[in-house]
Amino acid sequence: MEFFRIKKDIPFMRHALIFNVVSALTFVAAVFFLVTRGLHLSVEFKGGTVMELKYPAAANQEKIRTDLITLGYEQPEVSSFGTAQEVMLRLPIIESVAGSTGSQKVFAALCKSEGGAVTRIDTVVKGQSVAKDVCHSPSGADVLSLQKVEFVGPQVGDELAHNGVSALLMVVLFVVIYLAIRFEWKYAVSAIIANLHDVVIILGFFAFFQWEFSLAVLAGVLAVLGYSVNESVVIFDRIRENFRKQRKASVEEVIDNAITSTISRTIITHGCTQMMVLSMLLLGGATLHYFAVALTIGILFGIYSSVFVAAAIAMWLGVKREDLIKPIKEKDETDGAVV
Repeated sequence: MEFFRIKKDIPFMRHALIFNVVSALTFVAAVFFLVTRGLHLSVEFKGGTVMELKYPAAANQEKIRTDLITLGYEQPEVSSFGTAQEVMLRLPIIESVAGSTGSQKVFAALCKSEGGAVTRIDTVVKGQSVAKDVCHSPSGADVLSLQKVEFVGPQVGDELAHNGVSALLMVVLFVVIYLAIRFEWKYAVSAIIANLHDVVIILGFFAFFQWEFSLAVLAGVLAVLGYSVNESVVIFDRIRENFRKQRKASVEEVIDNAITSTISRTIITHGCTQMMVLSMLLLGGATLHYFAVALTIGILFGIYSSVFVAAAIAMWLGVKREDLIKPIKEKDETDGAVV
């Protein structure tokens, strides 16, 4: 399926050096921001408390943030999710508040700020009696309700960070093995350099803007790795096909034709994917926002790296027709007979 077909090949490889210099500078800048500013890790990695609250009317997030700072939380994260009445709090660990009692103190302070008082009632959840804190006004109306509380300890956060890095390295390793088996080691090296280029640039964006790096964002980074590999495989497949068809063409011409002939497919595939990601970015709320941001950056740079980084590095590594197509041995006319 194609939207259009370009009759004349676009000389991508003629400008490969310029684009790779730009890529190298972007990569160095991303590494610089990662080293100097670091990632703004979420409570899943650092440890802390996640609370979901519901107000009867639209919540005043600035007021909530001020109340939390008064309690000693220097950088509390307050965001709405679902509706304007529902608020999610991400609170880091502080020495003055124990993890088990921190949520109770926060709920009591926010309840008092709304002019209510906290009372404890017994409710039945899944057949078990559970004590629950509720916030009522003097007239008995609900002022604030606690929907959910999760506490992540520092050890759990360190374990999640370690597992995340391990997952990233595992993906990289298996991608290299897959490409080396399917194509040749030069293609595997060029593809993995391009993919790591995408990952580091995504992390660089998050370090520069200090966007929250959560488990959802990590999942987005891993998805970008697989997505970018898919684009590289499509181009490499077309290069192998062109080596069979275009016997007299140079390596540069073969690669230019392969990229040009897949442009329509690239626009269809990435365009449809980006439409779905854009819907998550605009309508997914705070929970999916940075996940969609990571995917958007990855899709854009994934297209760029597959064309200008992976293909160019494969060309500079000296890829040739014989790497993918075994030469046909000429048959001995004597058929082994000795005269």
